[in-house]
Amino acid sequence: EVQLQASGGGMVQAGGSLRLSCAASGITWDQYTIAWFRQAPGKEREGVACVTTTGGTKYYADSVKGRFTMSSDNAKKTVYLQMNSLKSEDTAVYYCAAERIPSIFVQSTWNNPHVYTNLWGQGTLVTVSS
Repeated sequence: EVQLQASGGGMVQAGGSLRLSCAASGITWDQYTIAWFRQAPGKEREGVACVTTTGGTKYYADSVKGRFTMSSDNAKKTVYLQMNSLKSEDTAVYYCAAERIPSIFVQSTWNNPHVYTNLWGQGTLVTVSS
C-alpha cells in the first residue's frame, strides 16, 4: 500500500523546538518532491518546505527560513522537518505530501498544494503556546 505517515506533532512553548517525520512506504523513492504543508483554522493550506529525493534540493517558505530545516534519510524513505524558534503563528495541522515534479518546475510549484495529486499523509497537529 502506498502511503505517507506523518508524526511528531505536539504542544510546545514559543521558542521551543519540534521535529516532524514523514515516512513513505510503497513508493520508489527516486525523483520525488516531498513537501510539508500546514493549515491553520480558517486559513488556506500553505507550503512550508520541501526536499527533492534525487539531489536533495530544498526550498523554504519565507516565514520559516532560518528556523526550519528539512532533511531526508533515503535509506529509510523518511523526511524530517526540524522546527526551531517556534512562534504562535506556527500553530497548525502539518501535512506531508509527495509528488514527482519535473526538476525544472520544482522551484516554482513546490508550494502549490494542488500539484500534489495523490500522496498525502495524515495531519499532525503542532500547537505553540505564547
